[in-house]
Amino acid sequence: MKKIGSLILALLLVSAAYAARDVVSAVHGTIKKVDSATKTIVVKTADGTEHSMHFLDKTAVHGVDASEAAAQDSWRGLKEGTEVVAHYTTKGTEDTALEIDKVGKDGLKTTDGTIKDIDRGGKKLIVKSSDGVESTFRLTDHAAKDGGKDIAEGSEKGAKITVYYTEDAGKKVAHFFEKG
Repeated sequence: MKKIGSLILALLLVSAAYAARDVVSAVHGTIKKVDSATKTIVVKTADGTEHSMHFLDKTAVHGVDASEAAAQDSWRGLKEGTEVVAHYTTKGTEDTALEIDKVGKDGLKTTDGTIKDIDRGGKKLIVKSSDGVESTFRLTDHAAKDGGKDIAEGSEKGAKITVYYTEDAGKKVAHFFEKG
């Protein structure tokens, strides 16, 4: 009986550990403010919502070149007015940026189209553009989990989207996608 109690306790602890895993969300917008002293960044979305989040020394930044990263008026190449997609977690009332991707010149590219097929488990997305061209994207972990959260589950195929991606060795890698 003691062994069963120990087994149940172990299972409860494992379940609690899995439940405590951070859920990653993403937001697309423009940087309104960067404060290196308090390690915070404010991202304003197209609808005017402002998302304030802390950044860490280990927060990854993609899509900036070395000269931008060294600029005095920026944090790792990000400054006010930069278009970004920020991936973050929430604990209590505090959001923490895990990864920030610059959109535009030297950053993530964008393409618009409709979802022809999506396999989140297989990390694959096929998008058909308005001219009929199909593009296949490999989804990053964040994109597979968080991309398209604004699209109702089950209605993804045929949904109009914008894909934010990079190219690696001739392959398109989607970092984020949202309803277009």
